[in-house]
Amino acid sequence: MLRPLIPFLCVNCGKCFSHKHHLTHHMRCHTDEKPFMCVICEKRFAFRSAFNVHMRTHTGEKPFSCVACGQSFSQKHVLTNHMTVHTGEKPFSCETCGKCFAFKSAFNVHVRTHTGEKPFSCVTCGKSFGRKQYLTEHMMIHSGEKPFSCVNCGKCFSQRRHLTLHMAIHTGLFASCPPHVLLTSNLSPSFIIMPAHRQFLR
Repeated sequence: MLRPLIPFLCVNCGKCFSHKHHLTHHMRCHTDEKPFMCVICEKRFAFRSAFNVHMRTHTGEKPFSCVACGQSFSQKHVLTNHMTVHTGEKPFSCETCGKCFAFKSAFNVHVRTHTGEKPFSCVTCGKSFGRKQYLTEHMMIHSGEKPFSCVNCGKCFSQRRHLTLHMAIHTGLFASCPPHVLLTSNLSPSFIIMPAHRQFLR
């Protein structure tokens, strides 16, 4: 006669597991135990799978290859996302406007244009943004960092779009366009030069 299955219960969240080692593995979520340490940078991980992925950042190993173009990736889910480039599949559809996306991350960003959600907040001034990239750029205002420099004159900017706007001086694009419109391949088809932007055209 088979013994009845006795689940192993997590006392913190009530989740059940069929094997004790699965419960032990799960408990690290609650205890913050991180037994796997990288000997190169000393970063620690709770799970061996995450540790193995991290080690590839040091070794450069990319074991997952695309059968269509041969490009390799360090993580399987990145390869899965890449394959949509070849298949044209766009499984994430916006219920509001019907626009489709190949990647969930791009879909999530798009949905915020409808909901107005801005989950990334500046800890210094409280301003919120819909994309993490915008918050990162904004933080440079507070830090004074200006990583984008003009190769022609050396002038530095905190945001890439300000450098792109400034480059119109050197390319001559601004001079050939009406005073209020700048057409470039790097910006949107019609970029309005507002008074606040004119400082970058000097």
